[in-house]
Amino acid sequence: MQSMTLTRMFILFALVTLLATGCAKKAAMDDSQAAGGTQAVEETQMQEQQISSVEEQAVSDVAVAETEPAMMEAETLVRKLTRIHFEYDQYVLTKAAQDTLYANAQLLKAAPALKVVVEGHCDERGSDEYNLALGEKRALATRNYLISLGVPMDQLSTISYGEEVPLDMGGTEEAWSKNRRAEFTLQR
Repeated sequence: MQSMTLTRMFILFALVTLLATGCAKKAAMDDSQAAGGTQAVEETQMQEQQISSVEEQAVSDVAVAETEPAMMEAETLVRKLTRIHFEYDQYVLTKAAQDTLYANAQLLKAAPALKVVVEGHCDERGSDEYNLALGEKRALATRNYLISLGVPMDQLSTISYGEEVPLDMGGTEEAWSKNRRAEFTLQR
């Protein structure tokens, strides 16, 4: 019984002490102390901002350092993808184009993280609108054939440049045949 009374007294004493210290009045600061405290707070905030800035830069540098080799490797892989060519006013894949795309598909399937844009191009003959539409059909025909060979759809996107990005500026049949193409670039 006596131990129970001692326990109660101890708990009561602890509660009173806790209340007394929690409700104690803080010492008042004069103006010079307050100004010094404000300056110290401002200096601390500036230091924290500088540290934060340095940390952000370090994180950014690490991300770039990790990304650059991966980007270079991706660009090297994309350069290995061979462009294909089309007949005049056509978007049907020739046998030669299908053979080239088969080899390209093997490279793409071996690098599933690689995201590629299939670009459709045309020669200068035809209106801008017609060539943009034909370039889109060429890009889609190329993409769809690669998908049929097992390349995941989300690895490929398409764009048409129509006649806007020629390989050969000459106005000859040879130049035009070079410009009727689908080629591959790294998706950024």
